[in-house]
Amino acid sequence: MLSRPHSMQSHPLIYLDNAATTFKPQCVIDAVSHYYTDQCVSVHRGDYDLSYQVSAQYEQVRDTIARFIHADSREIVLTSGASAALNLVAYGYGRRFLKEGDVILTTEAEHASCILPWFKVQEETGARIEYIPLTEDGQLTVENFRQALHENVRVVALASVTNVLGYVADMRQISRLAHEAGAVVVCDGAQSVPHIATDVRDWDVDFLAFSGHKMCGPTGIGVLYGKYELLQKMDAFMLGGGSNARFDMCGNILLKQAPFKFEAGTPAIEAALGLKQAIEYLEAIGMDNIEEAERQLKRYAVEQLQKLDHLILYNPHSTSGIITFNAKDVFAQDAASYLNSRGIAVRSGNHCAKILLNVLKTSETVRASLYFYNTKEEIDRFVEACSEITLENCVGLFL
Repeated sequence: MLSRPHSMQSHPLIYLDNAATTFKPQCVIDAVSHYYTDQCVSVHRGDYDLSYQVSAQYEQVRDTIARFIHADSREIVLTSGASAALNLVAYGYGRRFLKEGDVILTTEAEHASCILPWFKVQEETGARIEYIPLTEDGQLTVENFRQALHENVRVVALASVTNVLGYVADMRQISRLAHEAGAVVVCDGAQSVPHIATDVRDWDVDFLAFSGHKMCGPTGIGVLYGKYELLQKMDAFMLGGGSNARFDMCGNILLKQAPFKFEAGTPAIEAALGLKQAIEYLEAIGMDNIEEAERQLKRYAVEQLQKLDHLILYNPHSTSGIITFNAKDVFAQDAASYLNSRGIAVRSGNHCAKILLNVLKTSETVRASLYFYNTKEEIDRFVEACSEITLENCVGLFL
C-alpha cells in the first residue's frame, strides 16, 4: 500500500512528478517510524545491545543495495543523495587526479548535480569540459560518443537516463569505449535505478550515483557505488567522527578503509533503514515489470497527446516514463498552473538542466513523469486537461 495525498484543488490528485520524488509504501514509513519509536540510537558507536542491533541492521542496508545493483557491499557508500554522491566523486577523484590538459566529457542534457561539480574541478585543476554532440532531438548516440573521445579524456560524466528528455544511454558500450581510451565513467543513475534493472558489473561503470526518494524511499539518503580500488584511491570529501581509524596532535590522520572513510558523522539511520524496505518493495514487484508498465503507459500517453495539435512534444520517442512538452503560445509555468487547477501535478521550468536550451531551443518546458503506480485512467484525465491548455484558460485562473 502506498501512502499518498488524495486530492488537490478539490480534484482527485493525479501525481505526474515522479522524476522529482515518489510516494512511499507503508513498509518504508513503518521502518522509519519503528526506528524513531523503538530504537533511536546511533550506529557504530555504542557498547550496548541496542546500538549493536541497529548497527547490524544499518550494515544490512549496504548488503541489500549491493544485491540490487550487483555490486560488492564494500563498494556502497551511503550519502545524503545523488547530488552528494556525484560531488564526492568530483572532489574526491577529479580534484585529486585530474590536471591541466585533461578532459571531462559530458553532454548538454545533464542535470546540474552531474555537471556543476565538474565545473569546479575544471576551475581548480586546469582540466576542461567538452560536450558530446547530441542528435537534433537531444539523444546521445554511441557513435557521437565515439567521435568525441580522444586521448586526453580522463572522465566521462553522464546520466544513464536524462531527466528532461528521458533518453536511455547505452552505458555498456559507453563504458567499453571510455575504458579503451583510459577514462573513468561516472554515471548519474538518479532517473534510471528506480525504473530499470541496474547491473553495475554488466554496465562496467566506475561510479554510479542515485537517490532513495526517487525510488519509494525516504529523503535524505542516497548511494554512491564505486569500484573498490577507485574508492580506496579517492580523497574523502568530509572528515569527522566515524571516518578515521586514528589521528594525533601533529595532524597525522589514518582514515578507515572504503566505504567507511567517506561516511563521517552520524548518518541518516532511519532513512537508510527505509531505503532497504523500498528496495525490497521494488524487488517484490520486479524491475522488469516496472520498466514494462511504464513503457506501455508512456506509449499510450504519447499516442493520445500527439492528437492535440496545440502541444509540442519534445521526446515522443524516448522509452522512459518522462514526457516533456509545451502548449503553443503558453508559458510552461502557466500550463503547469492550469494542470494544477485540475488536480494534476507536473513540473515546469528547466528541470535543473539549464544548458539543454541550446538543443531544445526553449528555456522552459512542462514535464510529466510516470511511475508504476500511475494508471491509464489518470493518463486519460491528464490528456483531457492538456486539451484545455489555452492562453485564455490559463489567464482565466488569475481573473
